[in-house]
Amino acid sequence: MVEQLLDSPLAREVVVFVLSMLPVVELRGALPVAMNLMGMPWHKAFLLAIAGNLLPVPFLLLFLESIARWVSRVDIGKRLVDWVFQRTRRQGRMIERYERIGLALFVAIPLPMTGAWTGSIAAFLLGVKFSRALLSIAVGVIIAGVVVTCLCLLGWVGAVIAGVGLCSLAVAGLWKT
Repeated sequence: MVEQLLDSPLAREVVVFVLSMLPVVELRGALPVAMNLMGMPWHKAFLLAIAGNLLPVPFLLLFLESIARWVSRVDIGKRLVDWVFQRTRRQGRMIERYERIGLALFVAIPLPMTGAWTGSIAAFLLGVKFSRALLSIAVGVIIAGVVVTCLCLLGWVGAVIAGVGLCSLAVAGLWKT
């Protein structure tokens, strides 16, 4: 049945788009699924994952306070919100120190809990202006997309290339400050 659903004309694209919108999974999980499991061409997977990963960002930046208050009405929701906010504050040191470049690099690092969702929470908690936060997160998502695409296409060679590129960006960003 799953194969029948995935064989419909737009189903694979919708799956990649929705996967990339989900917290934790984001683009880092959607690209390998699209390219390695579904056999989707890298350029199509890349664009879908970028678009899906960026879609929730403006809503998070604009409405995170209201969403957190609403979820916190329930005890388990309050504990979850507090845990996420505390964890994000601890990880936000790089963002506080290097501001926009720090936020972009934080989002760009393809590790768990460093994507667009956590970057949006960090930008909210640190009071980064909407336009600056949105631009930094978008740059970070694109960099993460390039890194993950390289990893998917090239294996270990891609990992080395992506690592060198990410380190170069970090050095260039730190050099200016």
